[in-house]
Amino acid sequence: MQHDSQFDYYGSKLATASSDRTVRVFSVTAGQQPQPLATLHGHEGPVWQVAWAHPKWGTVLASCSYDRKVIVWQAKPGAPSAWDQVFVHAEHMGSVNSIAWCPHELGLELACASSDGKVSVLTHRPDDQWDVKTLDTQQVGVNAVSWESAQGPEAGADSKRIVTAGCDNTVKVWRFRAASADWEEEVKLCRDDGGHDDWVRDVAWAPSLGLPGSTIASCSQDKKVVIWKETEPGKWSGSDLTEKFGAPVWRVSWSLTGNILAVSCGDNSVTLWKESVAGGGYEKLSDVAAAAVQQQPAGS
Repeated sequence: MQHDSQFDYYGSKLATASSDRTVRVFSVTAGQQPQPLATLHGHEGPVWQVAWAHPKWGTVLASCSYDRKVIVWQAKPGAPSAWDQVFVHAEHMGSVNSIAWCPHELGLELACASSDGKVSVLTHRPDDQWDVKTLDTQQVGVNAVSWESAQGPEAGADSKRIVTAGCDNTVKVWRFRAASADWEEEVKLCRDDGGHDDWVRDVAWAPSLGLPGSTIASCSQDKKVVIWKETEPGKWSGSDLTEKFGAPVWRVSWSLTGNILAVSCGDNSVTLWKESVAGGGYEKLSDVAAAAVQQQPAGS
């Protein structure tokens, strides 16, 4: 079973994560079938997610697994089918469920969310070593993590923020503090704030593209998607999408411009949403699964 697939920055390579404990890398050319480049072995359990680093850092790929490990892989220069394990992170005590690279302007850093209730942040140093900082989220288990977009070249270290999705039904925002060289909880968003009644399965911080304010989408076992808006620094308000979904909602993903949200549900439906120009929430643009069925030739 395939659990995840991700294109690299240029869309020329595809990485997949599988229950057979492997990561596979394919070469992608328009109009042709993807061609296998490499099969990466190193995990001892199902691989849940893969994530490509920005090409500024070379051909770098990360993977996370039920085996409690995170592996950072790098293709050898001039040999796209040959990969090295450049770092193996094995300090978590539970499945590592989600990984995310920070905006490339902030460095080469990977956030890792685990069922042990902790998030680790791996930071690459100029001497090719990795520092590990661990956040105890107090969320019982952490299902997903996402970074805020970079705030521009003038932004300092204190501008780094991540959001986590917890099995305690909460969404938490964390900020890095340069003075203490540590992460601190900035806000906890729960049911009383307009949040969730069950496990939060995924979170996604919308790209800001220089727009004022921040927006986060979260989805849950409770069949809801909540859009969180930062009304002032550190103050958030949440509102549901207008639709109650028919099954637990597993994934949310923003477009590169941050104005369209894709929602993947446990009933195999995928819907697209956009903020209403008139205000007052989000409106559904289309049902991707239904549209795909309608476009199939008769008898297919």
